Amino acid sequence: MDLWNILVFGTLRLVTNCDYDRLQELANEHGTLRKMLGHGPYCTHSYHIQTLQDNISLFTPEILDQINQVTVDAGHQLVKKKMSRYMAVPIPS
Repeated sequence: MDLWNILVFGTLRLVTNCDYDRLQELANEHGTLRKMLGHGPYCTHSYHIQTLQDNISLFTPEILDQINQVTVDAGHQLVKKKMSRYMAVPIPS
């Protein structure tokens, strides 16, 4: 299972507070979720409950908080770069 899938499934499990049976059902049956994971409408790939348990059980709220913090920091850096670029351009009067 790749890191994107772990992030999506781990976040989904933490946010919905669902058990692994429900997570497996969502992973295999929910069309929009499968599109987010890169599966087409005719893809027959299925997720087994043991694979989900092995990969998602280590995804804790603390890890999600760390990912959120890194994402927010990167966004702030991006905004600072864009703002400095626009601030350097003189405005004609």
